[in-house]
Amino acid sequence: MQYLYHPEAGADSLEVEGESYRYLFKVRRFRREDPLPLRNLRDDRLYTYRVDRLDRRRAILSLEESREFPVLPPRRLHLGWCIIDPKVIERTLPTLNEIGVEKITFIRCERSQRNFTPDFDRLKRILINSSQQCGRSRLMKLGEAESMEIFLHAHPEALLLDFSPDPLPCGEGIETVVIGCEGGITPEERSLFSSEKIRGLETPLILRSESAACAAAVRVLL
Repeated sequence: MQYLYHPEAGADSLEVEGESYRYLFKVRRFRREDPLPLRNLRDDRLYTYRVDRLDRRRAILSLEESREFPVLPPRRLHLGWCIIDPKVIERTLPTLNEIGVEKITFIRCERSQRNFTPDFDRLKRILINSSQQCGRSRLMKLGEAESMEIFLHAHPEALLLDFSPDPLPCGEGIETVVIGCEGGITPEERSLFSSEKIRGLETPLILRSESAACAAAVRVLL
């Protein structure tokens, strides 16, 4: 754990209880005399606290230091990810968070199953836990679009990752990449992209949606 998330990090005094308390003092065996770094995931500051009082169910902390300490990837990437099984999204989200994806917008495309709906509260908790481990100082942004057409109206610069002899470029200059769901996108949705905005990966293998999302993130960000 690189830090502990607390929504009120930055206050002069804080109380830690519940799951955070159990993780720190029962699982991690955190020593009372050690400095405790906290973030609120709204700013890039790292707040260092000391434990003033500790009992069986809670700890009272006092702020000792505050410093600007951003931990962010050098490039930005927005994924437009056609909705797939939420359980698969939940398993893949920590990896995309660690790679450094800035934002994911879940697109309800034609082949997305209608009963699949992301649980944004649960996804936020997953992102918080992942960020505490990898050190990321800002929470990934999440959004939703009701169709491919609506998404492209807001993000006309988007590239589509699909079967194409033109490879997805590496590194800078790529802002938004769309990833299809199981079975891919429909011909009608594909026709919304001009030919120069349809890119592929340099492999003859067919990737699952979550594998394609990770591959695109690695190619652009790492």
